Amino acid sequence: MVTIIGSEKRMSTTGKEFHVMILQGDIEVAVSKETGKPYLTARKTSIPCTFDESIAKTLIGHQLPGGIERVEVKPYEFVVPSTKKKIKLSHSYLYSKEPATVMEVVG
Repeated sequence: MVTIIGSEKRMSTTGKEFHVMILQGDIEVAVSKETGKPYLTARKTSIPCTFDESIAKTLIGHQLPGGIERVEVKPYEFVVPSTKKKIKLSHSYLYSKEPATVMEVVG
């Protein structure tokens, strides 16, 4: 399951304004590459919607079936908001109505 945790206005490359819903997946345990210690995290992504701002805000807290999956993409630069450090990433997260099964991940 994923939870709608927010909404945002965005601007398309053609200059048209649209709304997205911010989705957050289940809590998962990750291990820090720096310290080797475990920590809790949750994957987040956004998905475009046809709702206006007032309707989008009423949907916060609703849950949807599925999950948020990591997908490989063309490498890009990302600025870490808390540190302003630029890093290169080659993955992104996408909402999937059908979460991956263990067989799909392993096999």
